[in-house]
Amino acid sequence: MEREPQHSSSSHGKGLGTDPGERPARDPRRWWILVVLCLSTLVLVIDNMVLTVAVPAITDDLDASTTDVQWIIESYILVFAGLLLTAGSLSDRFGRRKVMILGLALFGAASLVATYAGSPETLIAARVLMGVGGALVMPSTLSILITVFDEDERPKAIAAWSGVAMVGLVGGPVLGGALIADFWWGAVFLINVPIAALAIGAALLLMPESKGPWRKPDVPGMLLSMTGMTALVWTIIEAPKTGLGDPVTLTTAIAAVVSLAAFVIWEARTEAPMVPVELFRNKVFTGASFSLVLLTFANGGLMLVLTQYLQFVLGYSATETGLAFAPMAVAVIAFNGIGAALLPRTGNRVMAVIGLLTIAAGFGALATLSEGDGWGLLSVAMLLMGAGGGLAMPAAIAALMGAVPEEHAGVGSALNDTIQQAGAALGVAILGAVLSGTYRNELPDDAPEAAKESVAVALKLPGLADAARDAFTQAMSNSFVAGGIGVVAAAVLAAVLLRGREPGQQPEQGQGQGQGQGQEPVTAEPERTAAH
Repeated sequence: MEREPQHSSSSHGKGLGTDPGERPARDPRRWWILVVLCLSTLVLVIDNMVLTVAVPAITDDLDASTTDVQWIIESYILVFAGLLLTAGSLSDRFGRRKVMILGLALFGAASLVATYAGSPETLIAARVLMGVGGALVMPSTLSILITVFDEDERPKAIAAWSGVAMVGLVGGPVLGGALIADFWWGAVFLINVPIAALAIGAALLLMPESKGPWRKPDVPGMLLSMTGMTALVWTIIEAPKTGLGDPVTLTTAIAAVVSLAAFVIWEARTEAPMVPVELFRNKVFTGASFSLVLLTFANGGLMLVLTQYLQFVLGYSATETGLAFAPMAVAVIAFNGIGAALLPRTGNRVMAVIGLLTIAAGFGALATLSEGDGWGLLSVAMLLMGAGGGLAMPAAIAALMGAVPEEHAGVGSALNDTIQQAGAALGVAILGAVLSGTYRNELPDDAPEAAKESVAVALKLPGLADAARDAFTQAMSNSFVAGGIGVVAAAVLAAVLLRGREPGQQPEQGQGQGQGQGQEPVTAEPERTAAH
């Protein structure tokens, strides 16, 4: 017999345990809880971004090889992506606050080890543990958010949560540059420790516990998802470098396909699945999922391509490159608030489509950049990208999570994170391939092979620097056109699949939780609030 779900005080705003028609009480601490969730998210995002500017100093101080640097960066990504679904399932089973606090503690402790690492091997081990901690934290933040906030306030909360992630994305390189300039590379990890400690203390004081109903653990599902996602991300990262013909890359590609196919088959047949596959029969969930994949695909390529253009072609420093993204961060924050205010009136579909088309316009502007354009056109493009992201991301996430039953909130949040991780990795791989392929083709035929492999090498060769800049600028333009096409495709998917009841419309007879109405209503009946 299944035990009843334990929601503790997290049931505030969810309509649980209240009489039909009675508006549930809101947790008076909910906005402070949101601050804790944002802090927990911020520490993960900042850590990943500051590392990009710390690599040269780490390489010199630890005498790290190219392979060492690759593992320092990628070990975290592999572990994080591989464990997300399992971590989401564990949070539903054992308690979302408990799993988040455990993840923060592990992340903080591993950051301390990384701070004083004396060898590449120690730093890689610390990064692996940080990946485990990050995987425990990330799904819990969004799942706690949707259990604490009701439908009326949830758009604002999701907007704030996703806005903080963007601030970390842009602010990470700036902060990292400042820390390395004034201290040493270990400071980029040391900064995580007090933030993690503050988040743990605040979570213990303010945050209610919530969990789903008891169910038998899905050990085969956990093992298959970890194997499949780790192999998939590894293949995406390595394929552009080695080609699919490489024995190791081919093996990981086969392992990814076999493991993920077995995972889907197992989840469809087992009595207690870790991930309810019926979610993907819900057109709103599916539409939001694929829209997020295409959006993060484009954004992942944006960071890869534009940072290289700014540094190699325009000669920006790492800090200046981070500051170039500041208009996008400001626009995200502003339009997150605007989108959250409009969302109850427009619904997720309209807001997602408008936001995605705005991002596509930003990619169009970026595709026209040339070496002599300076800050003007770049800033306009960044403002468009930020405005579109501020409107689209919260709407798409709200639609996805709105289709997930509350008892699967942790897994639903993990699916959201996994989708975005996979999309970003695909963006880096595919748009990176477009970039490198076009760059190679645009260089003179007699250019040295080393120059065709690296724009940094080409810029140092006499008589080739101008040609290299022109070639890279054309390659960047092609990459952004491809990214823009991906975002337009996401907008079409959102327009077609995120259809549901209109804002304010009452649910039809027999519609229950998790049935995937993709629109956020102005008012909601108490028995439906658990679905969103």
